[in-house]
Amino acid sequence: MRKYNLGFISDEDIFNHVKNTVTQYRRSINLREFNKNIIDPIKLTFDSKIYGQTMRQTIESECIRQIDKTNNNRIGYFHQYLFKYAGNGWEVPENGDKGGFDVLNDELHLYVEMKYRPSKMKNSAKRALIIRAFDKLIRDRKAIYIVADMQDYSSVDVIWKVNIGEDTYSNERLHLMSIDKLYDMVFNQDGAYTAICKVLPDILSDIN
Repeated sequence: MRKYNLGFISDEDIFNHVKNTVTQYRRSINLREFNKNIIDPIKLTFDSKIYGQTMRQTIESECIRQIDKTNNNRIGYFHQYLFKYAGNGWEVPENGDKGGFDVLNDELHLYVEMKYRPSKMKNSAKRALIIRAFDKLIRDRKAIYIVADMQDYSSVDVIWKVNIGEDTYSNERLHLMSIDKLYDMVFNQDGAYTAICKVLPDILSDIN
């Protein structure tokens, strides 16, 4: 195994974690799996005619969309479970355990939910998140509740003002954080996310 020299995670751990993600990556879909999702035949017909495709091409596009959706979940797995190697009190609890947080550190009173575009969530989802957040902040006066945006790489860590209809909710201990800042915080190293991005092609080449 070549040296990846990340410093905040061992060569063996990052290699095995990437390999586990590759193993889970979806590459194909069969008819039974395709039919698990209810496909509107009217929409397929519209798509076929409007985009100038044969029905076969339209169905192939839908297959690719379903595969891509699954693989987005795999990337979510990659990010979340990478943090279990951070040490220093960081945990990745099983689903539903410890309040349903994706990542947490009880010693530092840091609690993280990882979301894709949280600011774009439906109002019902935002409302449920705010209830969870304020409940935690009331119960633990030292808690910092972090909502990490999995698709934001702009080094942001701000107090989150959540707009729901005409109402705005905020708290100085409720933060909106970009994924790169989350990496910096959990691994306690500036540029940890960028370092992973740079070495990932080499790791994937070694696996393949």
